[in-house]
Order: sequence, then structure tokens, then C-alpha cells
Amino acid sequence: MADPATDGAPRGEPAGWLPRNRRPFNVQVAALRKQAGTTKVEHREGLIPGLGAVSVVVPDDEPVVLDLTLSSYPGGITATGVVSATWSGECRRCGGPVHGIVAAEVRERYAPVGGADRDEEAYPLIGDELDLEPLARDAVLLELPLAPLCTDDCLGLCPTCGANRNTEPCECAPATDPRWAGLDALRDEDLQT
Repeated sequence: MADPATDGAPRGEPAGWLPRNRRPFNVQVAALRKQAGTTKVEHREGLIPGLGAVSVVVPDDEPVVLDLTLSSYPGGITATGVVSATWSGECRRCGGPVHGIVAAEVRERYAPVGGADRDEEAYPLIGDELDLEPLARDAVLLELPLAPLCTDDCLGLCPTCGANRNTEPCECAPATDPRWAGLDALRDEDLQT
């Protein structure tokens, strides 16, 4: 039964509490932080809406999967493992659909926020809970292809008539670059002699 004093959370839970499946990337690390050198294996998966770049996205209904080993060290936690996700997009040559899977290897630190010896390059460790979502988001975004191709030998679209040269023939003459016209004329002379 929800307690109105805690904003809909079950009795004993703080306001803003969400069940684990609603916060799949948050990991409790109190036991891990008690002794340096302790490790914990975590498999997490969940949705990260709006994850994409230019013409490639991770669909909002596709999970991002984390397989990590968390290791404590004096002052923080190291997360090592693989972050993977399925992506879809548009071929840069023909505009057709293209999809694939990214798998990014990660090795990142989490350190407490503030203090004289704070680690500027580490993800924040607030209390005894890690939020792995920023790590997952960054890892996937860095691995998404910037200019995906449907196949390595995609012929693309004809710049003159717009036909998809992978699926239909095109009778258009190849485009010539006027900057090379002098060299083309020399080549034509050599072919005639």
C-alpha cells in the first residue's frame, strides 16, 4: 500500500522511489565499497529513449544491454565490460534501411563528487548507488556508425535521374567534372592514336 507521505512509494522507501525495473541502470554498491578490491558482476538492460546521432538511432523499444564487472578501489568503483545495443538507420549512399549491433568495450571510473582530490574524468558516485545510464549512453553514442552502408558495395543513387542503382538499371552517362576536362581531352586523343 502506498503511503501518501512518501509520494507514492511503498512504506519505508524514500519519496521518488521507483521499482528496480523502472531504474534498470541503478546499482547499489554499499557492500562493494566496504572493502577495496571487491568485485561484483552486473547484467543490466533497459530502454534509453532518444539515443541516436544524425541518421542512426537505437529504437526506443530496443534495450541497451550492459555486462559489467564492478571493482572497488580506495575512493571509488571501476566498471569494466561491454555495452551493446541494436541500431537502425539510413544507408548514406542509397537511403535504404540499414541496421546492426554495436558492442562497446568500456573501462570507466566512478568517484565521489566534491572533495579536494576529486576525479574530473570519472562518472559521479553519489552515496552508495551507481547510475550506469550515462556510461551506457556515452558508450553507445561513441560506437554508432556515422555513415552506415546497407552493403559495402552499395552503388547508391544516380545523381542525374535518382534511380537506386542497386535495384534498377540506369542509362545515364557518368557525370563529368569540368575541372578535369583538359585531361579527359588528352585521354581521348591517346585512345584515338
